[in-house]
Amino acid sequence: MKVGFQLPYFDWPGAPETTAPKLREIAKAVETAGFSSFWVMDHLFQLGGAFGEKTAPLPEAYSTLSYVAGLTKRIKLGVLVTNNILRYPSMLVKMVTTLDVLSGGRMYLGIGPGGMVEREIVGYGIPRPPLKERISRLEETLRIFKHMWSDDRSPFRGRYYQLEEPICSPQPISMPHPPILIGMWKGGSRMLRISAKYADAVNLQFGSPLPEFQDWMHEKYEERRTFIPDTLGKLRRLCEEHGRDYDSIEKTILGTVRIAPDAMTAEDVLDICVELGELGIEQVILNMPNGHEIKPIETIGKEIIPRVSNL
Repeated sequence: MKVGFQLPYFDWPGAPETTAPKLREIAKAVETAGFSSFWVMDHLFQLGGAFGEKTAPLPEAYSTLSYVAGLTKRIKLGVLVTNNILRYPSMLVKMVTTLDVLSGGRMYLGIGPGGMVEREIVGYGIPRPPLKERISRLEETLRIFKHMWSDDRSPFRGRYYQLEEPICSPQPISMPHPPILIGMWKGGSRMLRISAKYADAVNLQFGSPLPEFQDWMHEKYEERRTFIPDTLGKLRRLCEEHGRDYDSIEKTILGTVRIAPDAMTAEDVLDICVELGELGIEQVILNMPNGHEIKPIETIGKEIIPRVSNL
């Protein structure tokens, strides 16, 4: 099993002057600890509740990853997950490809249809189509990625997007391209079908057992033992329909933990990782609001990563 790290919190003392040096410290600690991947969220406002008020600092995702890419050498990088309605697909291809090249082939394309809370959409004046259309747009975006990453420069004619000269130069270093990770909060049938057709990895959520976080996170945690095997079972059947090798798709999951005297121990997090491995998960991505304290990162590197590496 691999262990990834997600940084959801940037409201550190002295910010914004301390944002860059603290992010540098975190990135180096995460790579040194042996984490497999480093992720950031694609939100415009903070999530509220224990994550911080909507006015709390939250840098733009791809700009942040650009900085992290320059600070690290080994760790994989990604946005968990990119909101498809925030950027034109062709520009997103260019952004992800550029980062893959500059990082030496370390990018994931983490992407979803766009589940931003309404206040972000209204706040930034961004059009938000209905969910059905957002999922259709996501599939068309994935077709554009495949088109451009194959170095096909012929025009692309889609329902929502038309590209006259879809040139992607340079091409990515990752072969055949950066892994496409599709995020599925609920694991609906359309998203599973898209995943079976296009995904190199999928991402589910297990929420959090911590009481200070939102109710939906507690609900995801409570239903994990049924939600995960049910969702992966459906994905396996759809892979068979599409002639895909189910085992070729990496199964990842995101959840929030906090190692601290008043919260969780390393053993608590280890138990969660072991259970998730038994349910078919191959990479657990730990959303760590107190990662800036550094010690929780070091604890996971010493007490958890070596013990789950053979799961």
